[in-house]
Amino acid sequence: MSKSNPISFAGVLLALAAYTTQAAEPSVEAELLRAAKLHFGGETAAAVQIWKKWAERGDVDAAYNLAVIHQHADGVPYDPVQALAWYRIAAERGDKAAQYALGQMYLKGEGVPADEAKAHEWFTANRRHHLHHQHTPQFQQWRKQAQALIEERDRREALARSRQNDAQILADLQRRAGIGAAQSAAQSGDAVKMQLAAQAHAPAGTSDQP
Repeated sequence: MSKSNPISFAGVLLALAAYTTQAAEPSVEAELLRAAKLHFGGETAAAVQIWKKWAERGDVDAAYNLAVIHQHADGVPYDPVQALAWYRIAAERGDKAAQYALGQMYLKGEGVPADEAKAHEWFTANRRHHLHHQHTPQFQQWRKQAQALIEERDRREALARSRQNDAQILADLQRRAGIGAAQSAAQSGDAVKMQLAAQAHAPAGTSDQP
């Protein structure tokens, strides 16, 4: 009877253990589906734990989900800084939706100081790596939306400046009107005083009446 090779036997055990561990762990798709069900069922804390587990392993969908719920206070407190961090993780791994969302946050100054250059950088990040995508309908739509956001921001800023100017002009007019009224009142008072003084120094018996 031949003796078994202890090294080969140990190798088989290790392989079997690795296979068992791998089989016992659900796939990322199954885990993300379970997290979504937990979240929609009101168990967001449990969903967050699953998303974090896979986001830290580099899964862009898990990172994106974490960003969305923190940006929109969906089951967790509003936290734009966390949203920005998770969007960045997904965006740096090439997720186009995360790149666009990150660009919007930089454009609006949400969770980070407003930076139009950074916003443009993220809006066009995918184009730099895949120039042929710039002609796709989705990219054209994103570019139009980005331009609309920039124009809307400029319009709001121009309107705010206009209102400030109008308020300043009105304040100047009111101030000048107040000064003019005060001068008129002072002049009228001086005239009355002069008339009273003249009457006081007039000779006795003198009257303006004939």
